[in-house]
Amino acid sequence: MEKINIINYYSKIIDEKKITQSLTKEKITQINGLIGSIKSIIFSASFLKFNKNFIFINSNKDDAISFINDLKELIPKENIFFFPESSNQNIDDKNYSMNLSTRSKILSELTITQSKKIIVTYPKAILNKLISKKLIKKSELNLDINTEVKLNYLQNYLFDNGYEINEFVTKPGDFSIRGGIFDIFSFSMKNPFRIEFSDDKIESIRLFDINTQYSISKVNEIKIISNFDNVKFQKDDSLLEYFSSESSIWFDDIDYSLDFLKNESAKSNEYINYEIFNLNLKKFNLVNLSNSNKLNTPNFIFRTNSQPSFNKKIELISKEIHEKTKLGFEVFLVFSAQKQLYKVSNILKENYKNLKFNSILLNLNKGFIDSENKKIFYTDHELFNRYKRSNLKFNKISIKEDIINEISSLNVGDYITHMDHGIGKYAGLQKINIQGKKQEAVKIYYKNNDILYISIHSLHKINKYQSKDGTVPKIHQLGSSSWTKTKLKAKTKIKTIAFDLIKLYAKRKLKKGFTFSKDTYLQEELEASFIFEDTPDQITTNKEVKKDMESDYPMDRLICGDVGFGKTEIAIRAAFKAVCDEKQVAILVPTTILSMQHFNTFKSRLKNFPCNIDYINRFKTIKEKVKSLDNIRNGNTDILIGTHRIVSKDISFKNLGLLIIDEEQKFGVSVKDKLKTFKENVDTLTLTATPIPRTLQFSLMSARDLSIIKTPPPNRVPIHTENIIFDSDIIKEKIENEISREGQIFFIHNRIENINKIRILLENLIPNVSVKICHGKMDGKILEKILLDFMNKKFEILVSTTIIENGLDIPNANTILINNAQNFGISDLHQMRGRVGRSNIKGFCFLITPPKVLMTDEARKRILALEDYDQLGSGFNIAMKDLEIRGAGNILGPEQSGFIADIGFDMYQKILNEAIIELKEEEFKNDLNKINSNSFLYDECLVETDLEIHIPDDYVKSIDERLKLYKQINKIKNIDMINEFKLNLKDRFGQIPNSTLKLLDSIKLKWIGNKIGLKKISLKFNRLILHFPANYDNSNLNLILKLINTNSIDCEVKEKNNKLVIVFINIFEITKAINKLKIFDEKLN
Repeated sequence: MEKINIINYYSKIIDEKKITQSLTKEKITQINGLIGSIKSIIFSASFLKFNKNFIFINSNKDDAISFINDLKELIPKENIFFFPESSNQNIDDKNYSMNLSTRSKILSELTITQSKKIIVTYPKAILNKLISKKLIKKSELNLDINTEVKLNYLQNYLFDNGYEINEFVTKPGDFSIRGGIFDIFSFSMKNPFRIEFSDDKIESIRLFDINTQYSISKVNEIKIISNFDNVKFQKDDSLLEYFSSESSIWFDDIDYSLDFLKNESAKSNEYINYEIFNLNLKKFNLVNLSNSNKLNTPNFIFRTNSQPSFNKKIELISKEIHEKTKLGFEVFLVFSAQKQLYKVSNILKENYKNLKFNSILLNLNKGFIDSENKKIFYTDHELFNRYKRSNLKFNKISIKEDIINEISSLNVGDYITHMDHGIGKYAGLQKINIQGKKQEAVKIYYKNNDILYISIHSLHKINKYQSKDGTVPKIHQLGSSSWTKTKLKAKTKIKTIAFDLIKLYAKRKLKKGFTFSKDTYLQEELEASFIFEDTPDQITTNKEVKKDMESDYPMDRLICGDVGFGKTEIAIRAAFKAVCDEKQVAILVPTTILSMQHFNTFKSRLKNFPCNIDYINRFKTIKEKVKSLDNIRNGNTDILIGTHRIVSKDISFKNLGLLIIDEEQKFGVSVKDKLKTFKENVDTLTLTATPIPRTLQFSLMSARDLSIIKTPPPNRVPIHTENIIFDSDIIKEKIENEISREGQIFFIHNRIENINKIRILLENLIPNVSVKICHGKMDGKILEKILLDFMNKKFEILVSTTIIENGLDIPNANTILINNAQNFGISDLHQMRGRVGRSNIKGFCFLITPPKVLMTDEARKRILALEDYDQLGSGFNIAMKDLEIRGAGNILGPEQSGFIADIGFDMYQKILNEAIIELKEEEFKNDLNKINSNSFLYDECLVETDLEIHIPDDYVKSIDERLKLYKQINKIKNIDMINEFKLNLKDRFGQIPNSTLKLLDSIKLKWIGNKIGLKKISLKFNRLILHFPANYDNSNLNLILKLINTNSIDCEVKEKNNKLVIVFINIFEITKAINKLKIFDEKLN
C-alpha cells in the first residue's frame, strides 16, 4: 500500500463513518480514539476533500513539529506551514531567527488567497496579538532586475522594518552593504540574497549560502518583508482574523488549548483578548480529537492503539507479525530510508519463513494498530528504539565553520609566534608605504616596542600562541639569539623522542603481517543482518579496516567516533573477518562492566555464525578462568573479551590475528608497555570517543592510521547538558521529570566512603522510588546482579562511581546527574554523558558543581566546554578543547611539557613536523621510500616588491575579514584555486581592484620561484632580482647559465657572498616578471 493508497483508503473510511458529512454541515465535530500517526492520516484525507484552509492546533511545539512532518510525508508539502511562537517570548536562542522568519513569512503568505493552505501551530504560538492583513500588504517591498531604487531608500526601509546591519549576513533580519552590493536575509526567504547595483539600477539578484557567503543561484525577483513581530507595528488581531469563516480548525485537545489561552492571555497586554478570540472561534468549523467537557456533540469513534515496544528484538517483531496476521490483520512496516527497508525486510524474510507483511517507504512519527479496520502500521524507528528527529531546518553557520574561525581568529594584543623571530604581540593589519606604493602587512610588537611588519606572503610563518590556557609567554627581542637557541633546543629534544616514533612507524610498514582473505559469504551475511542503516562514515571506516586487514603489513588503525556512533559494529565485523581466517581475536577493555557489555553485544550479533566467544574478568570464579585459559590456549575460543588481564603472562593465544583496544587512554603505562610486545605482528584496531591529544597526534603524524566517524546515526538527538548546584529541590525536580516519563536515572558520586549517604539522601527526597548503589569494590556477582536489575528496570535510580563510564548501554536511563563534576576531566565527563540519550528518547545530563566563583579557572572552562559542545559528534572538539585547557605537554610524552610554553603549541607542531621530515630523510631514508608529511617548513621563496599589492580598505572594510582573505591567498596552490578565489571575491565584494589582482599575480611569481628553487625574488625600482641559495643544485645552475648565454637573455649575472644573483631591468609589472621566470622554469622542469 503506497501512501496515496493509505490516504484513499482512509478517505473512504471517513465517508463511510459520515465524518465528511459532519465536516460539511456541523459547526463542531468530535472524533475520538485516534492514536499515533492515524491522526495525521485522517486530517490529510479530510483536507484533500475540501477547497478551504485547515488549521491544526496541537497541544505543544514538539507535537506540532511531529504532526507537520507526518503531513509533509502524506500530501504535497508546498502549502503546509508551521506557525511557531513569537520571538518576543522566552524561547531557545537557536530558534530565535527561525521563528522570526517563519511567522513573518506565513503571515505574508496568508494575505495571498489563491490556494488553500494548512497551518500547524500550538496554543503558545497563537497567544500574541498580530499585525493586521492590510498593514502587511503595505509594508512589503518587491524588487526585480532592472528596477531602479535609491540605495538610501532601501537602507532606510530595512532599518524601519526590523533589519539589522552587520558585516556579514547569517540569519533572517541581517543585511550588509559593500559598495554597490546589498546582502539581505529577508524574513520571506530560506536563503539570503545578494543585490548588485549599477548606480541605482538593480543589475543582478543572487541567492547565496550563509556558510560560504558565495552565490548559489540567480533569481529575477525577490520579496522583502518585515519582522511583523516588530514593536513598531500596531497589533490588535489574532491568527483567526487571517482566515475566512469557512476554514476548518482542528484541535488535538480543545479543552487544554482553550484553558491555556484563557489563563495565559490575562498576563500581558501583548496577548490576545480571550473572550474575543473565543467568540471568533465559533464562526469556524471546529474539530476536536480528544474527549472534551466543553463540547456537546456526537462522537465519531475509532478503535486504535499505540505501537507496542519490541526492545530492538527482531524475534519479538516476527512473533508479533505472525500472531497479528493469524487474527486477520494486514501488517505494514513503515521505513524512513530505502536501505533500512531493504535490510530489515530481507532479515525477516530469510530468517522467518511464511511471514506476511508489507514494507512501505514512509517517514511517519508514530505507529498504530487500527483494530476496527484490521490494519497495523509499525514505524522502524519505534521498532528499534531510535529517536525520530524533526525535519524543521535552521539556517545557521555550521559548527565546523564556527570552530575553525574560533581557532584561527586573532585579536589585537594576542601573543603570536613567528618561525624566525619568536614570540611577539599582534597589533593588527597596517597599510605601509614602499616607494610611495601602498601595501598591507601584519604588525607585531617585540621587546622594547620594536616593530616587525610581516608580508602577506609570509603568513604561513606566524601562528597564534597557544599553550596551557592562561600561560603568559616571554616576548623575544628582535635580532637576539635567544629565540634561535630556544627553537634549536626544542627541536633537539623533539627529534630524540620522535626518533622512536618514526622507527616504530617504519618497522610496522616494513614488517610482514598476516594477509586476511577477501570477504566470505559469511561476512556478507553478518553485515546484511545489521538491523540499522550504516552511516556514510561507518561505510568508509569499514572499507578502510578491511583494506588494512587484507594488506601484507600489520594494521594499526585508530577509529575515533562519538559515543553511540557505531564503533562497536565496525569492531564486530573486523573480529568476525579474522575468525573466518581461523585467527583468534583479543578485545581489551578498560572496565569489568564494559567487558560484560561487549560480551553480550558480540554474543548477540554473532549468535547465528560459527564463532565461540568468551570473556575473562573478576566476575568469573577461578575454575571458570582456568577453563577459559585452556580454551584460548587450545584455539577453542575465537574471540576473548577482557580487561588488562588479557595481557597477563599466563594467557597464551594459539593463533592471535587481531587485537581490538577500546578506549586506550584509560589504560596505565604498564598495560601499554605490555601491549607494545603483544601487538608487534598482530593487526590492531583502537576505538575511542575522545582521543587524548597524544593518541590523536600519533595518528595525524602517520604513526598510525586514522578513521573518524562523525556522522550521527539517523534520528539521534543531542543530549541537553546543564550546570546546576547541589540543591535538593533542583535535584528532586530533575529526577521527578525523568520518573514522570517512566525513565531511569544515573547519579554519579565518585567517593565510595560516603556513597551510601547519597543513596539515603535520594531516598528521603523521593520516597516512592527505589535507589541502589554500585562501585568497583563490590563483589563481582553482586555488582553484576545490580546492573542486570537496573537494565531490567527493577529500580529507578543507580548511584554509582565512574565504573559505569564506559560502554554501559541502558536505553531506558536517560538522565544522568554527575556530582562534583568540577573534579573530572573533560573526556571523562563526555563519556559519562554518553550513557544517556542512546535510544529514541532525549537525554539529559546535569553537572553538579559548586557556584562558578568557587571553582578553579580550568574546572570552570571544562564545565563550560561540556555545555557548549553538546551537539552530536562533539567528542573530537572536546579533545581539542581539553588540549587547550590542560596544555599540550603530552603529545609525545611528559618530557616535553617544559618547552611547549616557550614556543607555543602551533610552533611546536611545526618543529615536530620538520623534525619528522628530517628523520625520514636522514635516518630512515632507506626504510621509507615515500615521505608522508604535510609539512610546509621547507624554505619558501620570499617575494619582495614595491608595487601596490593589497586589498583596499574601501573594498573589504573588516580588518578580520581582510586577514582571513590574506590567509586564503597565502594557501592558494594553483591557477584553478586563483580563478575560484577571484570568482568568489567578485561575487561577495564586487569588481576586484587592480592592487588585489596584482597581489594574486605575485602569488604566481612565488610559485615559479619555488619551482626553480630561488631563495628570494625582489621586484623593486623596476628591477627584477633573483636570489639563489648557497647550496643550489649545480646541474640546475649550469642549465640556467647555459640558457642565458645561448639565448642572449638580457640580464646581469652576479655572485654575492658565494650566492648567485641574476638581475633584469625595466620590469614594470609582475606579469613581465612572471614571463622572465617562465624561461628558466620551462628549462628546468
